[in-house]
Amino acid sequence: MSVLDDPQTAGRARLSFAEPAEIDQFVETLARFERGEITPDEWRKYRLVRGTYGQRQAADAQMLRVKIPQGVLNGEQLRALANVAVEYSRGWCHITTRQNIQYHFVRLHDVELAMRQLADAGLTTREACGNSVRNIVSCPYAGVTRDEVFDVTPYAEAMTRYLLRHPLSAVLPRKFKIAFEGCPDDHAFSAINDIGYRAAVAPDGSTRHGFRVTVGGGTSIMCRTGAGLSDFIPAGDMFAVAEAVIRIFHRHGDYEHKHRNRLKFLIKQMGWEAFRAAVTDELDAIRAAGAPPLPFDPERPPVEDEPDWPRSEVPSVEAIADLAAASSTHGPGIHPPAVSRDGGPGGERTAWLASNVRPQKQAGYSIVTATLPLGDITAGQLRALAVLAESYGDGLVRTTPEQNVMLRWVKSGQLPAIYRRLAAAGLGQPGAGSIEDVTSCPGAESCRLAVTQSRGAASLIKDRLAVVPAVARAAHDVKIKISGCPNGCGQHHVAAIGLQGSIRKLGDRVLPQYFLFVGGGVNGEATFGRLAAKVPARRVPEAIERLVQFYERERQPRETAAAFFARVDAAKARAAIADLEQMTLDAARPEDFIDPGDDHAFVPDVQDGECSA
Repeated sequence: MSVLDDPQTAGRARLSFAEPAEIDQFVETLARFERGEITPDEWRKYRLVRGTYGQRQAADAQMLRVKIPQGVLNGEQLRALANVAVEYSRGWCHITTRQNIQYHFVRLHDVELAMRQLADAGLTTREACGNSVRNIVSCPYAGVTRDEVFDVTPYAEAMTRYLLRHPLSAVLPRKFKIAFEGCPDDHAFSAINDIGYRAAVAPDGSTRHGFRVTVGGGTSIMCRTGAGLSDFIPAGDMFAVAEAVIRIFHRHGDYEHKHRNRLKFLIKQMGWEAFRAAVTDELDAIRAAGAPPLPFDPERPPVEDEPDWPRSEVPSVEAIADLAAASSTHGPGIHPPAVSRDGGPGGERTAWLASNVRPQKQAGYSIVTATLPLGDITAGQLRALAVLAESYGDGLVRTTPEQNVMLRWVKSGQLPAIYRRLAAAGLGQPGAGSIEDVTSCPGAESCRLAVTQSRGAASLIKDRLAVVPAVARAAHDVKIKISGCPNGCGQHHVAAIGLQGSIRKLGDRVLPQYFLFVGGGVNGEATFGRLAAKVPARRVPEAIERLVQFYERERQPRETAAAFFARVDAAKARAAIADLEQMTLDAARPEDFIDPGDDHAFVPDVQDGECSA
């Protein structure tokens, strides 16, 4: 069992997740590596558990991943993240599909300095990478949406604190992912996690809090939706259930073959009944020894009440614009646009109100989403966001699995005012959660495993949709997700249109292409996209436009685009874009041999990844 920092761990006033002594140990271990006292493999295993991942660049370049439990950040933390972006990275950071924050091109000897700044604000990189229990994600709407069963935030945070630095959390066969969801819609993608906790009430008709538990979900090379371990476990048993599953994974998992050592492979190897029986026996043993209790009454969790304190003074539009523009971006890669806009009345504001605002269950308040192209946010925007959260919201923001940022507790009457300020900071783009809101992993810009520049492809798609708005309107509910390799960090397997980076040989030359999948999604359980085509990278935007036109021709009355792609025969979808698949040396243009996002000929360079150690 782990040691909880304090019994009062849930709610707005969260205690620190950091442990400064670990940073001293990181410095000492780095020195030992540089003196040759530990091997490169030992150092790699160590630093990965501390959130430091080597990039593909031969020079001193690290990716630093910051664990953001449940995606919740306060103003102090946003400012600390901004400072680290300016001082040690490229002036911006990236939000992942697991609600984390990533920096790229961080020098190894700057990692310690970045960690210390983050720790001062209560943030940690511990177990953000490596064969560990990764960041525990949670529905970003938890606590404020009308259709949730109950607010899962305090339970998810308690689980984070229970498993953070747990004796088994960093010595597993492979990474281990947990998600909490309280809504009918699976916003946290719990179905593709190793353990998914879905809020439920007791089947006896009482109002006892509990969870439906699924295990063994995942994507990548063997896509699986989580299997039902229990339709209802009391909320007070959630630690014990996680402990039991993790113990079985630790005891029986495959430590040798990194490509088949996730929990889903263990379940396949053991067989479902044998695995479930092993977990049940382990759970009985844990209960007999005294199951670990939650730090609060599971039937009376902390409640996120209406803010009852004076909010900060509202800044002027000009002050927000100046704050957002005060820092610059630099270095390699595709930079965030961060374009300041007027934000006055007009079509864009109307579109933003329709796509980026959602009423809370608490009367008079709204949830506001700031759309982040490619999941990137600059240091200046982080600082502006901190000010806006403190003056218009409850002082907190939440990162989302769609790589955006959400402000809650915004008074509905102040929506035009906050929009003007978001627009001034370059954060007022409409289309959150729509076909225009493309999800992308970092791709070959930094990742060792990536085949293609997924961010470049995402930019091409967004540019194309901007000039054909009718396409975006027709299929606004479609989710496009892109990964630069089969691993699926961009969650392309569960998108209505998913794209996976690949290579095509054309004579003695190679060009970037994408496997195009249709029909994926997560709704109760995961549905994985079916391969429809293999399209050269530069033709992907046209392929998507063609697929939307295909939907408009073939859809049933009132059928949404996402529903259409879920049911349509993949062969018919392929027929709609078949000519785009074809490519000969004679027909190829010079730009076809340049990966979008690059300025030179495509040279595939897939390296040994560090996803497992």
